[in-house]
Amino acid sequence: MYLGIDLGTSGVKALLIDGAGEVVGTATAPLTLSRPHPGWSEQDPADWVVAAYAALDALKHDHARDLAAVKGIGLSGQMHGATLIDEADEPLRPAILWNDTRAHAEAARLDADPRFREISGNIVFPGFTAPKLLWVRASEREIFDHTVKVLLPKDYLRLWLTGEHVSDMSDASGTSWFDVGARGWSPDLLDACHMRLDQMPALVEGNAVSGELRAELAARWGMTGPVVVAGGGGDNAASAIGTGTISAGAAFVSLGTSGVLFAANESYLPNPESAVHAFCHALPDRWHQMGVILSAASALTWYATIAETAPAALMEELGDSLEPPGPVTFLPYLSGERTPHNDADIRAAFIGLSHETDRASLTRAVIDGVAFALRDCQEALGAAGTELTSVMAVGGGSRAHLWLEAIATTLGLPVEVPGQGETGAALGAARLGLLAATGADPVEICRPPKVERVVEPVSDLRAAYEDAYGRYGALYRALKG
Repeated sequence: MYLGIDLGTSGVKALLIDGAGEVVGTATAPLTLSRPHPGWSEQDPADWVVAAYAALDALKHDHARDLAAVKGIGLSGQMHGATLIDEADEPLRPAILWNDTRAHAEAARLDADPRFREISGNIVFPGFTAPKLLWVRASEREIFDHTVKVLLPKDYLRLWLTGEHVSDMSDASGTSWFDVGARGWSPDLLDACHMRLDQMPALVEGNAVSGELRAELAARWGMTGPVVVAGGGGDNAASAIGTGTISAGAAFVSLGTSGVLFAANESYLPNPESAVHAFCHALPDRWHQMGVILSAASALTWYATIAETAPAALMEELGDSLEPPGPVTFLPYLSGERTPHNDADIRAAFIGLSHETDRASLTRAVIDGVAFALRDCQEALGAAGTELTSVMAVGGGSRAHLWLEAIATTLGLPVEVPGQGETGAALGAARLGLLAATGADPVEICRPPKVERVVEPVSDLRAAYEDAYGRYGALYRALKG
């Protein structure tokens, strides 16, 4: 058996697969985040460990014999989080998460240094790790001075599991300290942030061994013999392993807390001017590009809270047929935006409200607004040299057929919907655990799921969606600043 542990923003998921890659069992435990000030987003690393214990203990309750047979563990997790560790391996403060924009001024200052885009291949976004450390240095100098290691969130779980300070290439790509083309830390970029190489974790590829599970944890879950822990991957790279998106031409669209349009590449293709992320993949000698929007399914969840009903109930009110976009436009910039704007200050808006606007009109505007934001990502990928012919849908929002129709129509691409079963980051992590333990061929293990159905663009609505997308883009320019 092989275990994947995915540290998300809203919970920890543990997933077991057997040697044939079939899912045997899953368990989850929830997480909450703290927003002590506008634009801030934090979690206590101790809560990640508590949630991981809870998920694995639940898995043992239902699958004790299977869990005992685990020989490899893979990790995936939310990217970019700054977890600051002292000499005793204890966190010095809550982790600053990916969707925290407090360091926007520091990010702009680093991005103005041409070395960052040249070496890292990416814009220095406010949510990336490096500007957060500059903010800590300026605002919490004592904590900065006592920081012995900086770990990404999933790598703090690795420290708990193995006692090792290690990261993988895909997750390290999102720090702004990483030479993505050369697949290694950049001393120049670290020095520009008053950081040292010894404060960084060691690096391995996602399918390589990073350490072994500590004996006391193996005993807790009944595991015998050595259990290796793979390098793993950042959440999107791990999701790509789960969906089989590992070769050039393969792509997926993710509707989770954030939204992602992800394309696998067999070479390094940076284009930071388009605000596309160019990162290492979780497998050797592979890279990927992705456009990222900060609010996707979370935008519908936010609106559902305001409307005092469930997101699924809001979608049911829209019926089964996609309609042309209405007069209300929603800009989903609840936490600012990455691709293509790199704008930490922009905020969400409903535009075009009238006495006739009802709840369904606002719901439709939200799902269309997220689709338009993903179209922005498609345009940015095109500017970076990647043209898509189809995408696979993953993430919680991908279960909403009407939303997928809106996305397919906006992108002008068919959207493949996988059959029932796991396709996400936890499955990708488990596959990486299998690869590390067995040395198997990644192409054999990282197979795409069977496609249950294909959602085609609604041809009669393409023109209406194109007009609405143009209006959407003009509104950003009107609201900026």
